[in-house]
Amino acid sequence: MLEKLTAIEDKYYILEEQLSDPDIISDLSRYKKINKEYKDLQEIIRVLSEYRQILSGIETANEMMKDADPEMQEMGKSEIGPLEVSRIELEEKLKMMLIPKDPEDSKDVLFEIRSGTGGDEASIFAGDLFRMYSRYFESQGWTYEILEANEGDSGGYSKIILEVSGEDVYGKLKFESGGHRVQRIPKTESQGRVHTSAATVAVIPKLEEEDVDIKKSDLKVDTFRASGAGGQHVNKTESGVRFTHLPTGLITESTEARSQIKNREIALQRLYQLILEKNRSAVQNTMASQRKSMVGSGDRSDKVRTYNYPQNRLTDHRINLTLYNLDSVMEGNIGDVIEALRVYDNTEKLKAIDEG
Repeated sequence: MLEKLTAIEDKYYILEEQLSDPDIISDLSRYKKINKEYKDLQEIIRVLSEYRQILSGIETANEMMKDADPEMQEMGKSEIGPLEVSRIELEEKLKMMLIPKDPEDSKDVLFEIRSGTGGDEASIFAGDLFRMYSRYFESQGWTYEILEANEGDSGGYSKIILEVSGEDVYGKLKFESGGHRVQRIPKTESQGRVHTSAATVAVIPKLEEEDVDIKKSDLKVDTFRASGAGGQHVNKTESGVRFTHLPTGLITESTEARSQIKNREIALQRLYQLILEKNRSAVQNTMASQRKSMVGSGDRSDKVRTYNYPQNRLTDHRINLTLYNLDSVMEGNIGDVIEALRVYDNTEKLKAIDEG
């Protein structure tokens, strides 16, 4: 572990040097990337420094216990215990920090809830899930916007799609994808019988501006004389600019400005927006195509979690987690479930690191 940490420490100081390099400072995009990577490593470097101090303290305490003076021996014995406890705690903390981060964890998400098997009750349950999640979003300080909502005939939703924004949104919500099964007496049931219905949840990380990379080699640039109002200037100079993005075939142009430089800027920004929208559209299509792999068929038997109202029980079948506080969970207090899934995932990653 120390070898890996030493390599990370070396990288940290290399990044620190790069941040004072004039060539990097003048390249804003590169500087921002290096600065983010540098800041991401600061906490692990701080904990590593604390860990080394503890190791040094343990070494000193061991030397004291070897001293001929009984008082020094006793002092060493009294210090070694707490230091060993701190060593174990910091080692565990460092192991967790060594787990590679999913670069998409920090992204905002497109969040879809769709009713599955169960007719009107499935739509009502989808509405209950929306209420549960929206309260959880608020507790996290996140914001959400409803992009599309199809209401059910008896309440709830047959489908609702949200855009959720905030800190570490995908990192916390990514395990929510799957089939969610509810067992309860439906409002539409007159005989008082328990029914089983289902809804599905899909969580897709949202593309952001930095995800669009326009390479100069992918662009065809044409300049032309602008026409229309503007007097002689627009007719005498080739101030109009047209960009063709060769990989996608998208075309944008600008003739609004008198300056060709300004028109290039406008046309490039328009192209950037078009590519971003195209990518976002592709993500929404991906949501549909990935739904089967992420959430299954929406059938009652295809589930990641069960919400049993008569027993006030929630069961997450992936990690064999059972809680008897379903009433609280449905009020948005689902943080313990989400954290348990994250801990399980990190534990599995730790096993892979240890085996590797």
